[in-house]
Amino acid sequence: MTLPDRGWPLKGDGLGKVRLKTDIPKGEKGIALLIVLWIMMLLIVMTLTFSVMVRTDVFSTITFKEQMANKYLAEAALQRAMMEIIYRNTHKNNPVQHDENDVSPVDGTFQSGKIDDGYYRFALADEAGKININLLTDASGIILNNLMVNLGVEKNQADTIVDSILDWKDGDDLHRLHGAESDHYMGLANPYKAKDANFDNLEELSLVRGMTPDILYGTEERPGLIQYLTMHSSMAQININSARPEVLKAIPSMTDSMVQTIINYRMSDSAKNDGSRLRSMLSAADFTKISSYVTTADSSVYAVEAIGYQNEKGGNYALKAVLVAEGTDRCRIVFYQSPTHIEIPNNDTISKHLN
Repeated sequence: MTLPDRGWPLKGDGLGKVRLKTDIPKGEKGIALLIVLWIMMLLIVMTLTFSVMVRTDVFSTITFKEQMANKYLAEAALQRAMMEIIYRNTHKNNPVQHDENDVSPVDGTFQSGKIDDGYYRFALADEAGKININLLTDASGIILNNLMVNLGVEKNQADTIVDSILDWKDGDDLHRLHGAESDHYMGLANPYKAKDANFDNLEELSLVRGMTPDILYGTEERPGLIQYLTMHSSMAQININSARPEVLKAIPSMTDSMVQTIINYRMSDSAKNDGSRLRSMLSAADFTKISSYVTTADSSVYAVEAIGYQNEKGGNYALKAVLVAEGTDRCRIVFYQSPTHIEIPNNDTISKHLN
């Protein structure tokens, strides 16, 4: 049998059989090796990508789980705050109380609790202990002015901010000595008119002449003005039994010794956290000087700051709310912000309160 000559190399095996010569050229062997290496590299990249995706999903799930746990701990703190408000309204004047059933303070002091492996913290603050910007007048504006100066704001800038707040919410177009009306705001790069009505939220203060984010929200060096202000209290006077020391010091004729007397009263076991006897702790002359600016009566509106977390070094979840006590058995939420940011004093840890 004769095979046609097609250029293929033929080789006999001595038994009458013919075999084709199939040796692969050296160049083609290199190409095959490169293809194999590329395929292996592609598989490795796909494997690593899949591994990173799985790892990311695992950490995302863990983070989400931790955040949700912290959120429910913060919600538990809010419920605890509601319970404390109801208990306070029922027992704040009870002459006999046990340590474990003391009425909670309403001056913004943080309290702590523990649920299983989680922790929560909450602070109650009577809104009457803050400066109500919607009830601010030319007479009471001095308290806000003093507060800003004490926080490090220049006196001229503080004068501008106070007068501009009063102009912002009054109904006319006449500006005060350091204030501003629509003619000033309409001349800005992004013009707008003065509202000539009450503030709807505290963040609206950022639109007022002279106000800056550093003054309103604070910096690392000084606290923000916003934490001392409110719109929810129905009292124009400051409740000195719940006001923070910074607000107390801003009240005209209030001395450091008077502030210390008030703080000591709050911390004393006999005070029962009620302000009815606070007036007697100050001299008649001292109280007369501040009487037009202050009160010792509680309001029915409370601000709550709540934080939930599982360990002090890990993440946390914070929320804020404003509650109105209705009667002695219920609370109504009029403001709720979740999540938010709450600063905790560095020397005020959970373990300090629980140990």
